[in-house]
Amino acid sequence: MSFAAVIFDVDGVLVDSPHERAWRDTLDELMRGPWADIRSSTTYTPDRFDSALYQSLVSGKPRDAGALAILEHFGVPLAAERALVYAREKQNKVVALIDAGKFRVFPDAIPFVLDAKKLGLPLAAASSSKNAGQLLSSIPVQAPDIAPNSKLLDLFDVDISGRDFPQGKPHPDIFLCAAQELHVRPDDCIVVEDAVAGITAAKSGGMHALGVARHNDDAALQAANADLVVHSLDEVSRNAMARGYLKAA
Repeated sequence: MSFAAVIFDVDGVLVDSPHERAWRDTLDELMRGPWADIRSSTTYTPDRFDSALYQSLVSGKPRDAGALAILEHFGVPLAAERALVYAREKQNKVVALIDAGKFRVFPDAIPFVLDAKKLGLPLAAASSSKNAGQLLSSIPVQAPDIAPNSKLLDLFDVDISGRDFPQGKPHPDIFLCAAQELHVRPDDCIVVEDAVAGITAAKSGGMHALGVARHNDDAALQAANADLVVHSLDEVSRNAMARGYLKAA
């Protein structure tokens, strides 16, 4: 057995993006401004919208679904209608944060991508976020055998981030599309994810799932049946990958 491709989520795997901050800040601004009149009828307080809640309700899901999940969680009246406003305002916020450079690349991300390419594996970016391409195209990459002035996005053979699918994660549509565009079988693919919804999507699509526990959520990723869970991509054995196995170094 050997792997034929690697499919990457972006936010939380390759890039520490401003999405979580944008979701929190946008809701707080709405609750202090246009929605101030309904705030007392909800369970929302800023401290209740923490990273754990973001991971469980939003991470890895399409924007509109995430917005609705948050508003329903806090008991916001007319949640479906207000979710459209929330999603739109959050998008404006995250674009502004990205333009201002309010993100960072995880130090283990580019080395892992480069090593996967050295193994001859085609790569796909498959994030639910419509901003993933903007992030990847703003990150410079300098390495031997990489063309000068290359960006991280240039290392990927396929980028389907932000496309609309009939069903978002935890359904496997986005990953199955990535495999199809890479011309490989789903069961020969590694999917690299940091969210339970993404791991569930990968396994539902018959793929190998590599969970990156950026938030010390090992147990949740393991419970979603990830084939390997690590805290850093540096922990993944490249030799094992070359032989078709996911193992810690």
